[in-house]
Amino acid sequence: MIIDSFDAGATAFPDRVFVQGGELRMTYREAADASHAVAAALVREVQPGTHVAVLSPNHPMVLPAMLGVMRSGAVFVPLNARDPIEDIVWFASFCEVAVLICHAQYAPQLERLKAGIPTLKRVIGLTGPLERDGEDIARWMTSFAGQRVAVRREPDDIALIKSSGGTTGRPKAIMQSHRSLETAYRIANQFTPPRKEPVHLVVAPLTHAAGATMVALSRFGTRNVIAPSADPGVILEAIERERVTHIFLPPTLIYRLLAHPDVATRDCSSLEYVLYGAAPMSVDKLREGLARWGQVFMQSYGQSEVPGVITCLSRKDHFVHGDPELDKHLASAGRPSGACEVALMDDQGNIVPTGERGEIVARGELVSPGYFNNPEATAEARAFGWHHTGDIGVFDENGFLYVVDRKKDMVISGGFNIYPSEIEQVIWSHPAVQDCAVVGVPDPDWGERLTAVVELKAGSSASADEIIDLCKTRFGSLKTPKQVAFWPTLPRSPVGKVLKKDVRAQLAAEAAKA
Repeated sequence: MIIDSFDAGATAFPDRVFVQGGELRMTYREAADASHAVAAALVREVQPGTHVAVLSPNHPMVLPAMLGVMRSGAVFVPLNARDPIEDIVWFASFCEVAVLICHAQYAPQLERLKAGIPTLKRVIGLTGPLERDGEDIARWMTSFAGQRVAVRREPDDIALIKSSGGTTGRPKAIMQSHRSLETAYRIANQFTPPRKEPVHLVVAPLTHAAGATMVALSRFGTRNVIAPSADPGVILEAIERERVTHIFLPPTLIYRLLAHPDVATRDCSSLEYVLYGAAPMSVDKLREGLARWGQVFMQSYGQSEVPGVITCLSRKDHFVHGDPELDKHLASAGRPSGACEVALMDDQGNIVPTGERGEIVARGELVSPGYFNNPEATAEARAFGWHHTGDIGVFDENGFLYVVDRKKDMVISGGFNIYPSEIEQVIWSHPAVQDCAVVGVPDPDWGERLTAVVELKAGSSASADEIIDLCKTRFGSLKTPKQVAFWPTLPRSPVGKVLKKDVRAQLAAEAAKA
């Protein structure tokens, strides 16, 4: 079970601080006791394999709650606190969540959560009761103190179900097994062994890579510090104050750290690993980071269906020779990590040779079982006996993999996967809009800049601010286009389909002229 990674750290380093944030500090021994209490409470409520969700922004109590769910034999469902409430409710309902552990900030939404999740039996407060006589984690920690839970789960049992982010307005529910996650943790740890007592600064959401990084690193007795915010100045100050050794950041946040005025004065010499992924990384910014902090960067490439470590660009690979030919690998996603087989495949299922482009496919223990309640999508993703990532790549003669394109139109902006179709649905709702296309345009800060191109109805008018406000009202800032352009007509195929490839090409050409 994936809880074994934490238990190894708790056994070896019981008195080390496991998590701290605000006024709360919890040792490994205390976190282990808390997780056993949560598990003891849960086994009275649910059977192994029952779906239990946690809904919270980053908070220290998320960790013992999450570990308790894992220890109980339940399936952990991390809900993204950055999503609109209607999306959270839909995904929890689709995943048939039976128990919801919920932060107090969602108390005003409690009735909506209960009404929208038919399978929901209990709501447990994470930071205090959410209703009169309601249960919460603190009460569980007292009521079930001292109890020990050991629920047997098999390697191929489902450990976790997480959202894909949504392709056509509704996300897929990705199942991850104990086997696939343990494989990811083992390989990740091989690439990130600490040289001194490790300190992990948690900046990214615990529902994303930061949570996986935390579990993997717990084997080393890592102290996990919850950053109070993602403000670059706050992060730099925390690195210096806490002597941070490990941090996971999307590239856009790395760029902001490097551009912050405090970067030249803050002591970041404690850093051993700046882990990055989830989006393309600017090679120029990477060179700047290497010059600033030294050879501390490590990139991993993967996706939730094949968690984290399909390929890795290790610390030793982050070496600047000064020769463009020797340094070209800095633009790559690294080499296969050994966690799974990796190949490039054409549309007929043939493996393509080195130097030719193909879809990146993987198979082996790292590959997750598939999609919950969606056998058609699982079958499609597993054509020819391999998992299909949807990314197009090319291997060079030295074994480095370059991710060069996507088969689909997903946009990665600021480290988050964004699917244009749901944004287009909202833009189409504007009475003046005839048609639209939402695409990603290369951007030095965001990786890709979300851009909407709008075709208006004859005689109608609209402004960019109107379109942006419309999207922001529905999605918040994350999925709101950063730029809106108005074109007389959108390029279309003979059957009338908007040609997004041509849209991207024209936007890129206009940007080059500017």
